[in-house]
Amino acid sequence: MNSSSDLQIAGDILEVQHLLQPAKEHPATVAEFAGLARSIADDRAQWAHLVQYDATSRWYHRLRTGPGYEVWLLSWVPGQGSGLHDHGPSSGVLTVLEGELTERTATAARSLTAGAQRVFAPGYVHEVVNDSLEPAVSLHIYFPGLTEMPMHASHCSPAREDVVTA
Repeated sequence: MNSSSDLQIAGDILEVQHLLQPAKEHPATVAEFAGLARSIADDRAQWAHLVQYDATSRWYHRLRTGPGYEVWLLSWVPGQGSGLHDHGPSSGVLTVLEGELTERTATAARSLTAGAQRVFAPGYVHEVVNDSLEPAVSLHIYFPGLTEMPMHASHCSPAREDVVTA
């Protein structure tokens, strides 16, 4: 491998707790956005009283905005899903606050329980579904703010792979 740097990160950077950045008022890096999501998740007073459940469609609420980003709170009753989509030019951090969600991509299915985080780049195609028998709540940070969510044709779901990061 030809590289201008000998430094490479193997594995999931979110599992290396001492490298994670604390929450900043105006995050600018992926680590800072992940830190913001963790700080909101840890402060139930910011979001728990807002959560609603809707049997006919996913419920969502824009929790806050900042310079160049948005924070959304979503609830999922059993069986609800996002459909296969990407987030256009936005990157994001998905954090499960309560319950369990399944994230499916073309190559994997991951079980995400409370505390799990997924970070994704622009154009990342996935589907999020509540396959459990209990409601779930998740937090989504998009940077820049979400301007589009193109839907994709459904594909065969891969075998389930339980990967949980906290």
